[in-house]
Amino acid sequence: MERPAWAPPGIDISVPSVSRMYDFYLGGSHNFEVDREAARKAMEFLPGLPKIMQANRAFMRRAVRFAVAGGVTQFLDIGSGIPTFGNVHEVALAADPAARVVYVDHDPVAVAHSRAVLEGVDHTAVVPADLRKPAEILRSPEVTGLIDPDRPVALMLVAVLHFLEDADRPHEAVAELLDALAPGSLLIVTHASYEGIPVDQERASGTVDVYRSTRSPLVMRSRDEIARFFDGTEFVEPGLVPMPLWRPDGPAEEEDPYAFSGFAGVGRKA
Repeated sequence: MERPAWAPPGIDISVPSVSRMYDFYLGGSHNFEVDREAARKAMEFLPGLPKIMQANRAFMRRAVRFAVAGGVTQFLDIGSGIPTFGNVHEVALAADPAARVVYVDHDPVAVAHSRAVLEGVDHTAVVPADLRKPAEILRSPEVTGLIDPDRPVALMLVAVLHFLEDADRPHEAVAELLDALAPGSLLIVTHASYEGIPVDQERASGTVDVYRSTRSPLVMRSRDEIARFFDGTEFVEPGLVPMPLWRPDGPAEEEDPYAFSGFAGVGRKA
């Protein structure tokens, strides 16, 4: 298997990566054939996966604009993935040139490409770290050097928590991160769920089986289980809802049925 020139040395390009599969769904070019093959298999069960990812990105952009409009201009984006058009720093800096954005990901391709995209962009940084180790993220020089702990932060966990199994203690990781943030901070989350998917659960579980071939199995959680991540915050209206229903820019009924798969929400720390 030929290694592309942009691929960081030392990474295993024979194993699918969820961040590179996500890049493929969105039409990106920073993925390998093994990622494309896994993504195509997943789409055999859920052909609307690209629509789900598009809805996820659209929610992310709305949430960033909401945060900046409310005076929250610091962003900690964990599980940020491979940057594509309209990423957090682009939306945030367009709304407020003084905004600060720290991206965090454990995928070497995502980190390398993020650094390339952010070269020369002020008030941004990239941290190679894992959500499972929140203390390492909080202590990183990129976070301590760019994020003011006395001011609110938008903690973005978009399409990442469903790649942590219960044994990884994801609720505890989120609580630890939130505990370190100033009052008024926002928790911005999207999460996969069987609820809302326009096919039966047996068929949707075929996609879950495909993700088991990666190093990040896909964990479907109920709405109530997802809501637990917001403990210690108060939901911003309209609460925890399917992605197109969170403060839509246009008529939500015009969205593809797959866009309503899973949930999105924003919580504010008291």
